Amino acid sequence: MDRSDLELVLAVRRHGSLAQAAQTLCVAPPVVSKRLASLEARLGLRLFQRTTRRVSPTAEGETLCDRAVGLLQAFESVESELREHHREPTGPIRLAATFGFGRRWLGPVLAAFQAHHPKVTVQLQLTEQLPDLAVEGFDAAVWLWALPGERSAEWMARRLAPNQRVLVASPAYLARRGVPGQAGALATHDCLVVRENGTGPGERYDHWRLWNADDQQTHHVPVQGPLSSNSGEMVRDWCLSGQGIMLRSLWDVAPQLASGALIQVLPAYSMPDADIHWLAPYRAQVPRRIRLLTDFVAQAFSEEPWRIRPLGVDAPPGSRPVL
Repeated sequence: MDRSDLELVLAVRRHGSLAQAAQTLCVAPPVVSKRLASLEARLGLRLFQRTTRRVSPTAEGETLCDRAVGLLQAFESVESELREHHREPTGPIRLAATFGFGRRWLGPVLAAFQAHHPKVTVQLQLTEQLPDLAVEGFDAAVWLWALPGERSAEWMARRLAPNQRVLVASPAYLARRGVPGQAGALATHDCLVVRENGTGPGERYDHWRLWNADDQQTHHVPVQGPLSSNSGEMVRDWCLSGQGIMLRSLWDVAPQLASGALIQVLPAYSMPDADIHWLAPYRAQVPRRIRLLTDFVAQAFSEEPWRIRPLGVDAPPGSRPVL
């Protein structure tokens, strides 16, 4: 049995007529009759019942037709993949990403990818609300935090890189207010709070959930301070100007930590809840251009380029730059 046999039985079942099947296959009706009779003789099975008014599949014919659908799809998938290997990727890719990470880290990676594949166009939409990817026409999103539970059956997720939120402050603030020696001491400090849309269900802005690498425990720490904002950039600016202690993603403050403009405090504590993921709606056949971009972005972030070890930075006792 070959591919043409599969196409033949599907055409006959779809039209219920040998003559209409012949028209679809661009052959004469006697050819369809002979090929179908030959196939049934080889299999030793009656695949279709013929009457003067209708040609309908037998139980064996239905089974063969059902299997034929999947086999022909597999043929097409293999052919498409082979053609793509010999053709330069082309077409649009539409992505979503958060403002901060998208602008600071993803944007340059996308520009480098497009330079490698000039026939691919990349459309990046920066947003603080994760879109309904399939409904809104996105091919994927590069997003902090894991795949939302309600989307686990509809979307695919790939972890691109680990990330964590760390406690940081400016040298001026630490010189003025001192370095907290334990998590509980944060209650006596000015803490700068980011009121982000990404805060998980049941989480409070004025409570920081900190993981202690030393005792392997999670600590819920109440914090307070005179300044808060829904803008992470604004809170980072306040932190840089010495207004307080901030809990911020490592990728966002790595340059300031490297330069010494910010110092990591309570280095055993972090909030490791903001890993970077590639999210995409499920599709049976992912276009090659999207597969290439997924791998390109994963490779770019695999070594966590925001982890910069600074040289010659003097830090107050009890604090340290990021490692």
